[in-house]
Formats: sequence, structure tokens, C-alpha cells
Amino acid sequence: MGNIRQATAERVLSIAETLAHDPFVNTAVTGDDPSAQLQPYALTVIDTAEVDFITIMDRDGTRYTHPDPAQLGRHYLGSTDRARAGHSQTEEYVGTLGASVRAIVPIEDADGEVTAMVAVGVTLETLSVAQAASLPQIIIVALAAIALGGLGSWLLSRYLRDVTLGYGPEELRRLFAFYDSALHSLREGLILADDSGRLVLYNDEAAALLGLPEPDESTPIALAEVALPESVRDLLSSGRVAVDEIHLTEDRVLVISQKTASQPRSSGTSQAARGRGRRRGHSRRRGSSGRGAGRGGTVATLRDRTDIQELTGELATMTTLSEALRAQTHEHANRLHTVSTLIELGRAQEALDFAVKDEQESQRLTDSFVGALDEPFITALMIGKAAQAHERGIELTVTATGELPPGRLDARDLVTVAGNLLDNAFDAAADSEEKHVWADFVAAEGELIITIADSGDGVAAEDIDALFHLGASGKPHSGGVGQHGFGLVLVRQAVRRLGGDLDVESDGGAIFTVTLPLGAGADGEGADDGQ
Repeated sequence: MGNIRQATAERVLSIAETLAHDPFVNTAVTGDDPSAQLQPYALTVIDTAEVDFITIMDRDGTRYTHPDPAQLGRHYLGSTDRARAGHSQTEEYVGTLGASVRAIVPIEDADGEVTAMVAVGVTLETLSVAQAASLPQIIIVALAAIALGGLGSWLLSRYLRDVTLGYGPEELRRLFAFYDSALHSLREGLILADDSGRLVLYNDEAAALLGLPEPDESTPIALAEVALPESVRDLLSSGRVAVDEIHLTEDRVLVISQKTASQPRSSGTSQAARGRGRRRGHSRRRGSSGRGAGRGGTVATLRDRTDIQELTGELATMTTLSEALRAQTHEHANRLHTVSTLIELGRAQEALDFAVKDEQESQRLTDSFVGALDEPFITALMIGKAAQAHERGIELTVTATGELPPGRLDARDLVTVAGNLLDNAFDAAADSEEKHVWADFVAAEGELIITIADSGDGVAAEDIDALFHLGASGKPHSGGVGQHGFGLVLVRQAVRRLGGDLDVESDGGAIFTVTLPLGAGADGEGADDGQ
């Protein structure tokens, strides 16, 4: 009711101000017979404006107009002090027609003097009737609003049940806590990518393995915006199924599996119905009664195989050394057999000359390395490799210059680098006409430079980069560790650990050049794949 009275007060004030500025009214109030001119006019405005009374009066409050003609000429009942002072006002007052909401506005001449006043009002009884008449409409509008609100709430609840798979707030909170804990506790990396090529979700382990930014579940990251190895990016963007694929990062070997992620089907089945289904022996998954499952991108798991690969590298190193020693043992057995036979034939001097020459050759190679590099593992490797080359009919030329400070480089990594490069060179040279391999070790200016060259067919320029990808090999016929393309991968990883560079050239045969800083240790920045 208060709002209705306020609105009515504003309406009657507007009507009163309009009449006060009406030229006809201004002229009539100063005429000889104001009532004769203004009474018909006021009654017309009452009907048109739907008000209960319009009273136009002189400065003293004597009425010129009134709905009841008997009240003409009588004194106006109400406050007029502010109007006589030139100000408008609204009030509730009990007059001849009963209690009413009214507005009184002064009528001024051209000089601004108050010559008359006009009052416009609506009785409270009229307001009550109007309010009662509008009540059904209000009720209808309210009921319609309630119905629409109820319908909206029902639709919203159905939508929420659909998108939350039927879980309630408490269930969602508990599930989120469980899933979040499991996600960030996994020792394997987990990545969820959508169909648009964006990383929607990944855990801390995945971020550590791939060098991704801190996980932010609210903002998906486009694959193009993060620095990923090309093979990993291609796998995640393709969405193809992968099982235990091996991929390389700058310093890790990763085993990645990927499968299509299917969205769970919406719920809609009550807890009781699900319980009945379980009692009947059904292994129904939650949400099996709703829509069919849809494709939701891909899920990839990442396992760090770096430790295993390092063990593989150590095994390869030991294999290389054992093969070299086996070849050397076999070579020595042949020579001992030759010496023994010469002695049996009574040719002792020739047997002595043969044995001394063999010893001098081995000693020369030993002295070359001990006097220069003084690295026992490399010395042992090269003596064994010399025997292995001789066994395979390959000429091996070895040179070593400079001084290698002891303990500056990891011996296992050195053996991995030199052993695998020599194995590849032997395989390449074995099929060539010249059958020659060169190995040069130079320690100078704070660097150790290892150059391994062969007389094979070399490497095509377009194939150089691919040499260091898993599955590639410099060997035409695989054997040992290199048979799955691990040999050169092990070399690259070892060079990275030593903080060096690896270059590949092809000049008749393949030339591998490894540059290792002396003193950088095993924590280098990484190696180039070849230029």
C-alpha cells in the first residue's frame, strides 16, 4: 500500500503542476467569474486523469472548482501555507470527500506572484478499490512467476544431475578429494588432452617429465604453446592409440601409452535401483542407464625409463668390454697356438720373433694411451677393440694425443660413447672394400675430442637427424644393443650427461666427432643431434 500511495502522490503532483502552468487556468483565475470558466474544465480533467478531485482556489483558499458544486465558494480544507509561499507540496488529509492523497501547487503570474492555487487528489477509498481490483492480476503474476521458477529449478536440477552424473554435492566433494589426491600421488605421469589439441589436465609427475608449467585445472593449454618433443606432440595431437611407445626428451627416456577417453554415461538411476542391480549380480557401472558414452579426448600415461635406460647403457658398456676381451682372448689363443706349433716344428726363433712382435704391437697401443690420455677403461676398450677389428678383418688406426686429467669424465659414459661409435664403424666398414676404421683421441685446451671415422658408405645428409631417434641405427645389419637403434641413442644420452656436443659428417664414410669439456662432469646442458 505504501508504494501505491507514493506512486499516487507523484502522479497527482504531476497533474497539479501541469494545471498550474496551463495558460487557460492562469487567465481564468484572474477573470471576472473564475468558477464559470474553470468548473467545467476541472470536471473534464477529473474524468480524463482518473482523479477524485481538482480544486482550484484563490490565495485565501476560496474554491473556484470542486466535484460537489455545493462546495464552490467555500474554504479549502487542507494545508496551503507552502503553496502560498510559492512551493509545491503533497500530503494526506481528510477533506470533504474523506481521506485522500493530494498535491497543492501555486499558480503564479508573469511577475512570479502567487495568484491562486490548484489541488489534485485521490481518495484512499479509491486506492483501496484499485488495489483490490489489481489483486487477482498480482496473484496471477505471482503464480506464473512461481510456476516459471519451479520449472526453471526442475530443468536446472535435471541439468545438474546430468552433468554431475547423478552425484550430490557431498558425493562430488568426496570424489574430487579422492581423485585429486590420486592424481597428484601417482608416480606415473597422467595427461588428458581434448579433441581440440589442448592439455585439459595433467599431474605433477607429467609436468616434471615433460617440463610443463605448473598444473592449472581451470585453464587448458594448447599443445602448440608448450615446448614438447616433436614425437610426444605428434602422439598427443593425433589421438591415436599407443601402447608402451618409447619417446625421448632432452634428458629422459619415456614409455608412453595412450587411449581414447570415454565420458561416463549420465545417471538417472536411483541408489535403490543401483543396489537392486548389484544384488542381481550385475556389474553395472554408475551412469549406465543414461545416454551413451561419448569420446572425451585421450588419456596418456607416462613412465620414466631413464633409470632402466642407464642400466641398459651400463650393460651395453660391460657387453662392449666383454666382447672386446673375448676377441682379444680369441686372438691371443690363436697366436699362442701358432707359437706352440712353431716350437713343435723346431722353429723356435721364428716363434720368438712372432711372440715379440705381437707383444710389441699390444704394448705400443697401451703405451700410446697410457702416455697420453692415461684412462685405463679407454685403454682396455681400445686394446680389446683392436683385437675385435683384427678378428673381423678390419684395419683399425688409433691415435691419442694430449693429456687427460684423471677423474674429469665418467669412465662408463666414455666407454659407452667410444664403444658404440666403434661398433657402428666396424659394421659400416665391414661391407666396404677398404675395411678401415680410424679412432682419434685428442685432449687439448680443456676439451677431449673423440673422432671415429669409417670407410663405409657414409650417411645421407637427410638421414643424419634421424640417426639419433629411437629405432634408428648406423649399422646396416643390427647386432647387440644397436639392433633396436639403442646404440646411438645411448651415445647421445651419454654425451649429454658429459655436457658435450656430437656432430656427424659424411665424407666417403661416416665421421662422428664428440667434443667433451674437461671438468664439466656429468651435468652438462645437452648435446646436439648432429649438424
